Formats: sequence, C-alpha cells, structure tokens
Amino acid sequence: MVCEQCPVRCGTDRNLNNGYCGVSKIKIAKYYLHPFEEPPVSFKNGSGCVFFCGCSLKCVFCQNYEVSRNLRGKQLTVSELADVFKRLEDMGAENINLVNPTHYLRDIMGAMEIYRPKIPVVYNTHGYENIADLRLADTFVDIWLTDLKFIDGALSKRYTARPDYADYALPAVKFMAQKECVMRADGKMLKGCIVRHLILPLAAYDSVEVVRFVATLPGSVRLSLMSQYTPFGDIQNFKELGRKITRREYERVLGAVRDCNLKNVFVQDFDSAGEKYIPHWDY
Repeated sequence: MVCEQCPVRCGTDRNLNNGYCGVSKIKIAKYYLHPFEEPPVSFKNGSGCVFFCGCSLKCVFCQNYEVSRNLRGKQLTVSELADVFKRLEDMGAENINLVNPTHYLRDIMGAMEIYRPKIPVVYNTHGYENIADLRLADTFVDIWLTDLKFIDGALSKRYTARPDYADYALPAVKFMAQKECVMRADGKMLKGCIVRHLILPLAAYDSVEVVRFVATLPGSVRLSLMSQYTPFGDIQNFKELGRKITRREYERVLGAVRDCNLKNVFVQDFDSAGEKYIPHWDY
C-alpha cells in the first residue's frame, strides 16, 4: 500500500522502500519519562515520550536532527510498539506522548488496537498534517501538542523546502483547537490543545503573526512560546541560524502576546536556550 500519510503524499510502498520521510517500517530512537514538556503534560512523573525516527518536514535546524534524519534508532513491530505503550504506563508516565507520529499513523492505530493506554495520549506533531488523517488520529488522541513553525512561506521554503507548510498547518491547527479542554484540579491536562512556537533568529516578525493567529482560536487553547532555539542541525549554509535569539527578538514576541491579551500561555525564560532540552539518543 502506497504511503500518503502526510501532505507530501510521496506514494512510496514503505514495505519495500523508505518514503520521503526517510523511513519504511516503525523505527524509534528512544522512549522514556520526559520532564521537559509543558507543565500540564510532563506534570509530576514525566511524559511517556516515544521518539519516532524520520520526518516529512526536515527542518534544517532540527533539535532532534539524528532522529529526524533516521541516523539512529531501532525497528519495532506494531505489537512491540503496543508493548512500549504498556511499559511506559507501568513506569508511571503521565501520558503516552507520540513525538513526530505523522508518518506512522496507521502503525500507531494498529498498536492502539492491541493496547489502548489507560492514560491520556498526546499527539506531538510538527503541524504539517492532512485533516483527513487528523480525523483518524482523533479517535485515540486526547491531547494535541502541535507546532506552528511558520506562517511566512518564504521561511518554510528556506528552512524546510516545504513552502506550503502554512497551507496545511493553519487548517490543521484550527482542527486540533476544537478539542475540548479538560484540566484536573491539580493542573494536569487530560484533554485539550497546546500550540507550540519556537522563536527563530531574524524571524520575530513571523512569530508575531503566529501569536496573532493563535489569538483567533478558542480561548481554551494554550500557547507555548519557546525561546530555547540552539544552533543545531544542518545550518552551515544559513548564517542567521548560527546564533541564539536576542533579547529584543524575545521581547517583541512577548509584546504581541500582551497586545493580543492571551491568557493561557507558557513562556520560556529568555535564557532557556541550551542542549539540556535535547534528549540523549541512547536507545
């Protein structure tokens, strides 16, 4: 069966060859209790993250470059993936966090049929999604944790070679934003939508547009504004990405949050940039 699980629609038979995403069968780089997601997601014990290999977006600055480019990891069967869900649950995970799941959607659905976790399921995506596939994922997803990386097509073309990123991501985020938000009294998220955005050097103007877009979504949607950009990945030909963001860039985006009167916002401190947020790929 040819693969059309992401907007690239490469049509590859992934039983025989790697797709545009760089992978064929299920491959993960790591699973563990991750403490650095948003507070209602990591909560007390950590989010049960499963880091899937390969990626259909291929950001040049990817903080998980080794994983997104399929440079490491271990192949699993659908049944073994279900076992990983169960293992994380037994470890005390607050949720099952599917990191970069888009190009494995059918396999994940198969694993969910074998074992449906009794804790919330998080769909942690880059936002480059087909609505039809999101509807399928919505049958088992409790929390949408989505990036909204760019609105400016010039940026997405420069950094991902996908100038149509916003054409898919904006409708996708609108779809995910319709999820009912359920927060436990102690602050743990059980259902809902969190929109993430990483501020990039020389791109604060686009970050402001992202904030303004989020302001049009239902008020229950949380915005997670990240200042942690650290030069990483394949950026030797992108001189502007060779530095962290400036205080002025950071404050410009925070000003947009204030101007839009957004209330449900997670904001990283300005000095959050660094490699402590990047997992060690030891699987």
